[in-house]
Amino acid sequence: MKKNITLFSILLIFVSGAAEAQFYGGGIFIERGYRRPPRPYYHYQQKRHQQPFHPTVNLSLGYGYPNLDKNYFPDQFNGNMNVYRGNSFNQTGPVTGALDFQISRYNSIGIMGTYGKVSVPYFDFNSNSNEPIFTGNIKSWSALFNIMTYFPTYEKTVSPYIRTAIGISSRNENYAYPDGSKAVDGGNNITDLAYQVSMGARFNFSPNAGFYLEAGYGRYIVNGGLTFRF
Repeated sequence: MKKNITLFSILLIFVSGAAEAQFYGGGIFIERGYRRPPRPYYHYQQKRHQQPFHPTVNLSLGYGYPNLDKNYFPDQFNGNMNVYRGNSFNQTGPVTGALDFQISRYNSIGIMGTYGKVSVPYFDFNSNSNEPIFTGNIKSWSALFNIMTYFPTYEKTVSPYIRTAIGISSRNENYAYPDGSKAVDGGNNITDLAYQVSMGARFNFSPNAGFYLEAGYGRYIVNGGLTFRF
């Protein structure tokens, strides 16, 4: 009986001592006295070092879609000419270009320009012919003050941004019969407010060149092209 008690006491002491063992990265350490919780083992990720910022000049050339100048076409002309607008548009652009001075890591300011043209057929309400009576044409130019706001990122290959641009646009409207004669009085140098708000990203395949994609509203809905840094 005394032998069993002695063996049990030795086993209890051994278990109590093992309970005080602390594990650190594969090694076992026995601590005396009060029990202390194990030290956490963390892998601290060092903050990536950012290169010093240097101001740059950025040039972007792109193509947008669709040409929203088509919204200026009236749905129909009444009176002596009872005609309605067709649903098919023939459009070019707008072709876009922007020159920006990047003043900080997250902001740039500059100018943006667009050019585009769009045409649409008009048909006679009282005729079943598929041939249009005349065609409407619009050519437009715009100049805008452009602000780019870049999101903080450690990725050198992708630079997400917000574009905010506001300025003026000028357009010429022309409505002509197939022989080129004037069908309806249009207008030249019609001036309107121009704007563009977009979200996009610049993808850099070298320190000085890349391409961009963006979506928004104003002069276009989607736009993409090449970008260069000087």
